[in-house]
Amino acid sequence: MARAGALVHETLQLVAEHLEPGVAMLELDRIADEHIASKGGVPTSKGYKGFPAALCISPNSMVVHGIPNGYRAREGDLISVDLGVTLDGLVADSAVTLPVGEISAEAQRLLDACQEALAAGIMEARPENRLSDISHAVQTVVEDAGFSVVRSLVGHGVGRSYHEDPQIPNYGPPGRGPLLQEGMTLAIEPMITAGRPEVYVHDDDWSISSVDESLAAHFEHTVAITADGPRILTGAGAALLR
Repeated sequence: MARAGALVHETLQLVAEHLEPGVAMLELDRIADEHIASKGGVPTSKGYKGFPAALCISPNSMVVHGIPNGYRAREGDLISVDLGVTLDGLVADSAVTLPVGEISAEAQRLLDACQEALAAGIMEARPENRLSDISHAVQTVVEDAGFSVVRSLVGHGVGRSYHEDPQIPNYGPPGRGPLLQEGMTLAIEPMITAGRPEVYVHDDDWSISSVDESLAAHFEHTVAITADGPRILTGAGAALLR
């Protein structure tokens, strides 16, 4: 999984390098798809329940599961990119929300809060904690910053399949749910909006956007629970957090 995670990280970095005003989302998807194949991996999303692309690309008020199309990035956009890679039968999953050029101060604050929420959730991914300790940590950071957690979307277990138990809400009281154990691998992924938490599904049955059209952010890492602390499998060098 760490090898799959390294390829996910590498591919998202490549996408970020090519994201600039005027680039089409289909072009970013092509770049990612070809890079993953060149490294012997398979984009897990492509063909998953009929999804047609390697990347989920979700601009601005779209939270998740956007299908890459001819939309071209514009100065000031926020573009969320979600990617799973399967390598040697194991899956790693990660997401990042990227700014296009100069963005507003509020948009930057949204990105910062989502990244801080992810970090707070990851720090709770330790043996003998409860699943909802992750959820509560995420919610606290997001709401303290004045933003909203999307309550109808969750993180999940990941490993031999793309989406495994347990589901991981991004809100809730601490100290509840399954006991976390060494060896678990979790996709922790705050999905937040600058406005209200309600979302809707587009006519394509995939793309999900905020009802009030407020900006959205989405950051995700695949994390292994180890005796020594959380190990991020989709970060630079599969970092161990103590």
